[in-house]
Amino acid sequence: MSGWNAIRGLICAVVLVLGATRIPAQTLETRAGAVRVETVLSGLDVPWALDFLPDGGFLVTQRGGVLLYVRDGRARRVAGTPAVWARGQGGLLDVTVARDFAATGEVFLTFARRQGGGASTALAVARLDTGAARLRDLRVIFQAQPGSGGGRHFGSRVIEAPDGKLFLTLGERGDAASAQDRSSHNGSILRLARDGSAPADNPFAGQQGMRPEIWSYGHRNPQGAALDATGRLWAVEHGARGGDEINRIRRGANFGWPVIAYGRHYSGAKIGEGTAKPGMEQPEFYWDPSIAPSGMMIYSGKLWPRWRGHFFVGSLKFDHISRLSGRPLQEAERIAGPQTGRVRDVIEAPDGSIWFVSQTRGAVFRMTPG
Repeated sequence: MSGWNAIRGLICAVVLVLGATRIPAQTLETRAGAVRVETVLSGLDVPWALDFLPDGGFLVTQRGGVLLYVRDGRARRVAGTPAVWARGQGGLLDVTVARDFAATGEVFLTFARRQGGGASTALAVARLDTGAARLRDLRVIFQAQPGSGGGRHFGSRVIEAPDGKLFLTLGERGDAASAQDRSSHNGSILRLARDGSAPADNPFAGQQGMRPEIWSYGHRNPQGAALDATGRLWAVEHGARGGDEINRIRRGANFGWPVIAYGRHYSGAKIGEGTAKPGMEQPEFYWDPSIAPSGMMIYSGKLWPRWRGHFFVGSLKFDHISRLSGRPLQEAERIAGPQTGRVRDVIEAPDGSIWFVSQTRGAVFRMTPG
Protein backbone atom coordinates (compact mmCIF):
# COMPACT_ATOMS: atom_id res chain seq x y z
CA MET A 1 0.00 0.00 0.00
CA SER A 2 2.83 2.42 0.81
CA GLY A 3 4.27 1.90 -2.68
CA TRP A 4 0.90 2.64 -4.25
CA ASN A 5 0.57 5.79 -2.13
CA ALA A 6 3.93 7.00 -3.42
CA ILE A 7 2.89 6.34 -7.03
CA ARG A 8 -0.46 8.05 -6.47
CA GLY A 9 1.31 11.05 -4.95
CA LEU A 10 3.61 11.30 -7.99
CA ILE A 11 0.66 11.07 -10.39
CA CYS A 12 -1.15 13.76 -8.38
CA ALA A 13 1.88 16.07 -8.61
CA VAL A 14 2.12 15.61 -12.38
CA VAL A 15 -1.60 16.36 -12.81
CA LEU A 16 -1.29 19.46 -10.64
CA VAL A 17 1.57 20.85 -12.68
CA LEU A 18 0.04 20.07 -16.06
CA GLY A 19 -3.28 21.56 -14.90
CA ALA A 20 -1.57 24.84 -14.10
CA THR A 21 0.34 25.14 -17.37
CA ARG A 22 -2.74 24.76 -19.59
CA ILE A 23 -4.69 27.73 -18.21
CA PRO A 24 -3.91 31.12 -19.79
CA ALA A 25 -3.68 34.28 -17.69
CA GLN A 26 -6.78 36.46 -17.52
CA THR A 27 -7.41 40.11 -16.71
CA LEU A 28 -9.56 41.56 -13.93
CA GLU A 29 -10.52 45.20 -13.55
CA THR A 30 -9.83 46.97 -10.25
CA ARG A 31 -9.90 50.61 -9.14
CA ALA A 32 -6.11 50.59 -9.52
CA GLY A 33 -6.48 49.49 -13.14
CA ALA A 34 -6.33 46.12 -14.83
CA VAL A 35 -4.59 43.26 -13.05
CA ARG A 36 -3.29 40.05 -14.56
CA VAL A 37 -4.36 36.82 -12.87
CA GLU A 38 -2.51 33.62 -13.72
CA THR A 39 -3.03 30.09 -12.45
CA VAL A 40 0.02 28.89 -10.56
CA LEU A 41 -1.32 25.50 -9.47
CA SER A 42 -4.61 23.70 -10.09
CA GLY A 43 -6.22 20.34 -9.33
CA LEU A 44 -6.12 20.87 -5.57
CA ASP A 45 -8.53 19.22 -3.14
CA VAL A 46 -9.89 21.82 -0.67
CA PRO A 47 -6.73 23.98 -0.46
CA TRP A 48 -6.49 26.03 2.73
CA ALA A 49 -3.28 28.05 3.07
CA LEU A 50 0.08 28.82 1.47
CA ASP A 51 3.40 30.39 2.37
CA PHE A 52 6.66 31.12 0.57
CA LEU A 53 10.12 29.60 0.94
CA PRO A 54 13.48 31.36 0.48
CA ASP A 55 14.34 29.10 -2.49
CA GLY A 56 11.53 30.61 -4.60
CA GLY A 57 9.15 27.74 -3.92
CA PHE A 58 6.03 27.67 -1.79
CA LEU A 59 4.03 25.34 0.44
CA VAL A 60 0.27 24.80 0.17
CA THR A 61 -1.98 22.82 2.50
CA GLN A 62 -5.03 20.76 1.60
CA ARG A 63 -7.58 20.24 4.33
CA GLY A 64 -7.59 16.46 3.92
CA GLY A 65 -4.01 16.32 5.24
CA VAL A 66 -1.76 16.83 2.19
CA LEU A 67 1.09 19.37 2.20
CA LEU A 68 2.61 20.23 -1.19
CA TYR A 69 6.03 21.72 -1.93
CA VAL A 70 5.99 23.56 -5.25
CA ARG A 71 9.05 24.90 -7.05
CA ASP A 72 9.98 25.52 -10.68
CA GLY A 73 6.58 24.28 -11.90
CA ARG A 74 6.81 20.99 -10.01
CA ALA A 75 4.52 20.03 -7.10
CA ARG A 76 5.71 17.34 -4.69
CA ARG A 77 3.78 15.82 -1.80
CA VAL A 78 5.64 16.37 1.47
CA ALA A 79 6.06 13.28 3.63
CA GLY A 80 5.97 13.26 7.41
CA THR A 81 2.90 15.45 7.94
CA PRO A 82 0.87 15.00 11.14
CA ALA A 83 -2.23 12.82 11.32
CA VAL A 84 -5.23 15.14 11.06
CA TRP A 85 -8.87 14.91 12.09
CA ALA A 86 -10.41 15.72 8.71
CA ARG A 87 -14.08 16.24 9.47
CA GLY A 88 -16.32 19.22 8.87
CA GLN A 89 -14.08 22.30 8.95
CA GLY A 90 -11.24 20.35 10.53
CA GLY A 91 -8.11 19.00 8.87
CA LEU A 92 -4.72 20.37 7.86
CA LEU A 93 -5.13 24.14 8.02
CA ASP A 94 -2.45 26.86 8.13
CA VAL A 95 1.23 26.76 7.19
CA THR A 96 3.80 29.41 8.16
CA VAL A 97 7.47 29.40 7.19
CA ALA A 98 9.67 30.58 10.06
CA ARG A 99 11.52 33.84 9.48
CA ASP A 100 14.80 32.09 10.29
CA PHE A 101 14.06 29.22 7.89
CA ALA A 102 17.45 29.63 6.20
CA ALA A 103 19.11 28.69 9.50
CA THR A 104 16.54 26.34 11.09
CA GLY A 105 14.50 24.94 8.18
CA GLU A 106 11.43 25.18 10.40
CA VAL A 107 7.80 25.46 9.35
CA PHE A 108 4.68 25.66 11.52
CA LEU A 109 1.44 23.82 10.79
CA THR A 110 -1.97 24.14 12.40
CA PHE A 111 -4.43 21.29 12.19
CA ALA A 112 -7.39 19.59 13.82
CA ARG A 113 -6.01 16.81 16.02
CA ARG A 114 -7.93 14.00 17.67
CA GLN A 115 -8.61 14.54 21.37
CA GLY A 116 -10.72 12.07 23.28
CA GLY A 117 -13.93 11.51 21.33
CA GLY A 118 -13.45 14.67 19.29
CA ALA A 119 -10.69 17.06 18.28
CA SER A 120 -9.12 20.46 18.89
CA THR A 121 -6.72 22.80 17.13
CA ALA A 122 -3.06 21.86 17.40
CA LEU A 123 0.19 23.56 16.40
CA ALA A 124 3.23 21.60 15.19
CA VAL A 125 6.73 22.56 14.13
CA ALA A 126 9.08 20.53 11.91
CA ARG A 127 12.19 20.92 9.77
CA LEU A 128 11.47 20.84 6.04
CA ASP A 129 13.95 18.89 3.97
CA THR A 130 13.22 20.39 0.55
CA GLY A 131 15.50 17.96 -1.27
CA ALA A 132 13.58 14.94 0.01
CA ALA A 133 10.24 16.77 0.29
CA ARG A 134 9.92 15.54 3.86
CA LEU A 135 9.20 16.98 7.29
CA ARG A 136 11.69 15.86 9.92
CA ASP A 137 11.54 15.98 13.71
CA LEU A 138 7.89 16.98 13.76
CA ARG A 139 6.72 18.02 17.22
CA VAL A 140 3.24 19.01 18.38
CA ILE A 141 4.08 21.98 20.60
CA PHE A 142 0.54 23.01 21.54
CA GLN A 143 -3.00 21.62 21.54
CA ALA A 144 -6.06 23.58 22.64
CA GLN A 145 -8.04 22.41 25.67
CA PRO A 146 -10.73 21.22 25.86
CA GLY A 147 -11.54 19.24 22.73
CA SER A 148 -14.98 18.95 21.17
CA GLY A 149 -16.88 16.44 19.08
CA GLY A 150 -18.19 19.09 16.68
CA GLY A 151 -16.66 19.86 13.32
CA ARG A 152 -16.89 23.67 13.42
CA HIS A 153 -14.79 26.73 14.26
CA PHE A 154 -11.20 25.54 14.58
CA GLY A 155 -9.72 28.95 13.60
CA SER A 156 -6.89 28.73 12.61
CA ARG A 157 -3.92 30.93 11.65
CA VAL A 158 -0.42 31.03 13.06
CA ILE A 159 1.50 34.32 12.78
CA GLU A 160 5.11 34.88 13.80
CA ALA A 161 5.50 38.21 15.61
CA PRO A 162 8.56 40.44 15.13
CA ASP A 163 9.96 39.22 18.47
CA GLY A 164 9.66 35.56 17.42
CA LYS A 165 6.59 34.78 19.52
CA LEU A 166 3.69 33.00 17.81
CA PHE A 167 0.07 34.11 17.64
CA LEU A 168 -2.46 31.30 17.14
CA THR A 169 -6.14 32.01 16.41
CA LEU A 170 -8.77 29.63 17.79
CA GLY A 171 -12.48 29.40 17.13
CA GLU A 172 -14.92 28.58 19.93
CA ARG A 173 -15.77 25.20 18.35
CA GLY A 174 -19.47 26.06 18.14
CA ASP A 175 -19.72 26.56 21.92
CA ALA A 176 -20.30 30.32 22.10
CA ALA A 177 -20.06 30.62 25.90
CA SER A 178 -16.53 29.20 25.89
CA ALA A 179 -15.27 32.39 24.19
CA GLN A 180 -15.83 34.22 27.52
CA ASP A 181 -14.36 31.40 29.63
CA ARG A 182 -10.64 31.94 30.16
CA SER A 183 -10.27 28.46 31.63
CA SER A 184 -10.78 27.29 28.02
CA HIS A 185 -8.49 28.06 25.09
CA ASN A 186 -11.41 28.08 22.66
CA GLY A 187 -12.59 31.39 21.24
CA SER A 188 -9.30 33.14 21.86
CA ILE A 189 -6.07 34.29 20.26
CA LEU A 190 -3.01 32.84 21.94
CA ARG A 191 0.54 34.10 22.27
CA LEU A 192 3.11 31.33 22.49
CA ALA A 193 6.86 31.03 22.78
CA ARG A 194 8.66 29.23 19.99
CA ASP A 195 8.45 25.96 21.95
CA GLY A 196 4.68 26.29 22.49
CA SER A 197 4.88 27.44 26.11
CA ALA A 198 3.16 30.52 27.55
CA PRO A 199 5.41 33.60 27.86
CA ALA A 200 5.57 34.98 31.41
CA ASP A 201 4.39 38.43 30.24
CA ASN A 202 1.10 37.17 28.78
CA PRO A 203 -1.87 39.01 30.37
CA PHE A 204 -3.33 36.04 32.27
CA ALA A 205 -0.14 34.15 33.09
CA GLY A 206 -0.10 33.17 36.75
CA GLN A 207 -3.79 33.93 37.32
CA GLN A 208 -5.76 31.16 38.99
CA GLY A 209 -8.07 29.21 36.69
CA MET A 210 -7.03 31.02 33.50
CA ARG A 211 -5.14 29.64 30.54
CA PRO A 212 -1.76 31.43 30.48
CA GLU A 213 -1.48 31.22 26.69
CA ILE A 214 -4.49 33.53 26.09
CA TRP A 215 -3.64 36.94 24.61
CA SER A 216 -7.21 38.06 23.75
CA TYR A 217 -10.62 36.41 24.02
CA GLY A 218 -14.27 36.76 23.08
CA HIS A 219 -13.69 35.59 19.49
CA ARG A 220 -16.12 33.48 17.46
CA ASN A 221 -14.02 32.02 14.66
CA PRO A 222 -10.97 34.03 13.54
CA GLN A 223 -9.83 32.50 10.25
CA GLY A 224 -7.55 35.31 9.11
CA ALA A 225 -4.72 37.22 10.78
CA ALA A 226 -1.91 39.52 9.68
CA LEU A 227 0.68 41.96 10.94
CA ASP A 228 0.70 45.56 9.75
CA ALA A 229 3.86 47.50 8.87
CA THR A 230 4.46 48.36 12.53
CA GLY A 231 4.14 44.73 13.67
CA ARG A 232 0.65 45.10 15.20
CA LEU A 233 -1.65 42.08 14.97
CA TRP A 234 -5.02 42.23 13.23
CA ALA A 235 -7.57 39.43 12.84
CA VAL A 236 -10.73 38.83 10.83
CA GLU A 237 -13.44 36.53 12.15
CA HIS A 238 -16.79 35.07 11.22
CA GLY A 239 -19.93 36.47 12.75
CA ALA A 240 -23.20 34.60 12.58
CA ARG A 241 -25.84 36.10 10.27
CA GLY A 242 -24.07 39.42 9.94
CA GLY A 243 -21.30 40.76 12.12
CA ASP A 244 -18.11 39.47 10.50
CA GLU A 245 -15.38 41.59 12.09
CA ILE A 246 -11.91 42.97 11.54
CA ASN A 247 -10.26 43.61 14.90
CA ARG A 248 -7.03 45.24 16.03
CA ILE A 249 -5.84 42.68 18.57
CA ARG A 250 -4.78 44.08 21.94
CA ARG A 251 -3.19 42.43 24.95
CA GLY A 252 -5.81 41.06 27.36
CA ALA A 253 -8.76 42.51 25.42
CA ASN A 254 -12.25 41.00 25.35
CA PHE A 255 -13.81 41.17 21.86
CA GLY A 256 -17.29 40.43 23.11
CA TRP A 257 -18.58 37.22 21.55
CA PRO A 258 -21.29 36.12 22.34
CA VAL A 259 -22.26 39.00 24.66
CA ILE A 260 -22.11 41.67 21.94
CA ALA A 261 -22.21 41.29 18.16
CA TYR A 262 -23.25 43.13 14.99
CA GLY A 263 -25.47 40.38 13.69
CA ARG A 264 -28.10 37.83 14.60
CA HIS A 265 -28.25 34.11 15.07
CA TYR A 266 -29.06 32.11 11.93
CA SER A 267 -32.55 31.65 13.36
CA GLY A 268 -32.99 35.44 13.34
CA ALA A 269 -32.86 35.66 17.14
CA LYS A 270 -30.95 38.46 18.85
CA ILE A 271 -27.38 37.74 19.98
CA GLY A 272 -26.44 38.60 23.54
CA GLU A 273 -26.97 42.08 24.94
CA GLY A 274 -26.61 44.25 21.85
CA THR A 275 -23.67 45.78 19.99
CA ALA A 276 -21.70 47.40 22.82
CA LYS A 277 -20.84 46.89 26.48
CA PRO A 278 -18.24 48.51 28.74
CA GLY A 279 -15.02 46.50 28.87
CA MET A 280 -15.59 44.93 25.45
CA GLU A 281 -13.84 45.98 22.25
CA GLN A 282 -15.54 47.40 19.18
CA PRO A 283 -14.53 46.09 15.75
CA GLU A 284 -12.49 48.29 13.41
CA PHE A 285 -14.91 47.21 10.66
CA TYR A 286 -17.81 44.79 10.33
CA TRP A 287 -19.82 43.32 7.47
CA ASP A 288 -23.58 42.93 7.46
CA PRO A 289 -24.58 40.76 5.67
CA SER A 290 -21.72 38.39 6.36
CA ILE A 291 -19.20 37.65 3.62
CA ALA A 292 -17.70 34.64 5.49
CA PRO A 293 -14.14 36.05 5.67
CA SER A 294 -11.08 33.85 5.69
CA GLY A 295 -7.44 34.68 4.90
CA MET A 296 -6.26 38.27 5.36
CA MET A 297 -3.21 40.22 4.17
CA ILE A 298 -2.06 43.81 4.77
CA TYR A 299 -0.26 44.97 1.65
CA SER A 300 3.21 46.55 1.56
CA GLY A 301 2.62 48.66 -1.58
CA LYS A 302 5.52 47.10 -3.47
CA LEU A 303 3.79 46.70 -6.86
CA TRP A 304 0.71 48.85 -6.21
CA PRO A 305 1.91 51.87 -4.15
CA ARG A 306 -1.63 53.23 -3.82
CA TRP A 307 -2.60 50.02 -1.98
CA ARG A 308 0.08 50.42 0.71
CA GLY A 309 -1.41 49.49 4.09
CA HIS A 310 -4.66 48.23 2.57
CA PHE A 311 -6.34 45.08 3.88
CA PHE A 312 -7.20 42.23 1.52
CA VAL A 313 -9.71 39.66 2.85
CA GLY A 314 -10.98 36.56 1.08
CA SER A 315 -14.74 35.93 1.01
CA LEU A 316 -15.97 32.34 1.15
CA LYS A 317 -19.62 33.28 0.70
CA PHE A 318 -19.64 35.90 -2.06
CA ASP A 319 -16.57 34.79 -4.06
CA HIS A 320 -14.43 37.90 -4.01
CA ILE A 321 -11.47 39.60 -2.35
CA SER A 322 -12.50 42.56 -0.23
CA ARG A 323 -10.07 45.50 -0.22
CA LEU A 324 -10.33 47.84 2.77
CA SER A 325 -8.54 51.06 3.62
CA GLY A 326 -8.72 54.29 5.60
CA ARG A 327 -9.25 55.30 9.21
CA PRO A 328 -11.86 54.38 10.14
CA LEU A 329 -11.43 51.25 8.07
CA GLN A 330 -13.90 50.99 5.17
CA GLU A 331 -14.46 48.56 2.32
CA ALA A 332 -13.06 50.23 -0.82
CA GLU A 333 -13.89 47.57 -3.42
CA ARG A 334 -14.60 43.93 -4.10
CA ILE A 335 -12.22 42.29 -6.55
CA ALA A 336 -14.08 39.48 -8.28
CA GLY A 337 -13.78 37.23 -11.29
CA PRO A 338 -13.96 33.59 -12.32
CA GLN A 339 -10.91 32.83 -10.18
CA THR A 340 -12.19 34.18 -6.84
CA GLY A 341 -14.53 31.37 -5.80
CA ARG A 342 -14.41 30.78 -2.01
CA VAL A 343 -11.13 32.59 -1.43
CA ARG A 344 -9.55 30.81 1.53
CA ASP A 345 -6.18 32.57 1.74
CA VAL A 346 -4.62 35.81 0.50
CA ILE A 347 -0.89 36.47 0.85
CA GLU A 348 1.76 38.82 -0.51
CA ALA A 349 4.72 37.19 -2.27
CA PRO A 350 8.28 38.46 -1.76
CA ASP A 351 8.10 40.28 -5.12
CA GLY A 352 4.93 42.15 -4.13
CA SER A 353 2.53 40.09 -6.23
CA ILE A 354 -0.71 39.04 -4.53
CA TRP A 355 -1.44 35.31 -4.37
CA PHE A 356 -4.74 33.76 -3.34
CA VAL A 357 -6.21 30.31 -2.84
CA SER A 358 -9.63 29.43 -4.29
CA GLN A 359 -11.38 26.40 -2.84
CA THR A 360 -14.05 26.41 -5.55
CA ARG A 361 -11.44 26.32 -8.31
CA GLY A 362 -9.05 24.09 -6.35
CA ALA A 363 -6.24 26.39 -7.37
CA VAL A 364 -3.59 28.93 -6.42
CA PHE A 365 -3.58 32.21 -8.38
CA ARG A 366 -1.06 35.04 -8.75
CA MET A 367 -2.13 38.63 -9.34
CA THR A 368 0.22 41.21 -10.89
CA PRO A 369 -0.29 44.63 -12.49
CA GLY A 370 -1.91 44.32 -15.93
